Amino acid sequence: MANIKSQIKRNRQNEKRRQRNQAVKSSLKTAGKKVTSAAASGDAEAAAAAARDATRAYDKAASKGMLHKRTAARHKSRLAKAANAAGASE
Repeated sequence: MANIKSQIKRNRQNEKRRQRNQAVKSSLKTAGKKVTSAAASGDAEAAAAAARDATRAYDKAASKGMLHKRTAARHKSRLAKAANAAGASE
């Protein structure tokens, strides 16, 4: 445990940020799974809607600094590819 006042505060801030980052990353994974499961079931409309929601979530996370913008772009691209494939299979 830190004895210095500024370090005690820094530890509190880091813990708060760690929990927030963890929650956001978990929700991003859930959004991605919704897209892939909808695409796998062949429901093109649900996959497209889930992809829109996931894209928005990834953009928001990238703008807040949770993810690098290229990482967000890569994930969004893969989800869009999966959603489009579900639409093409019909």
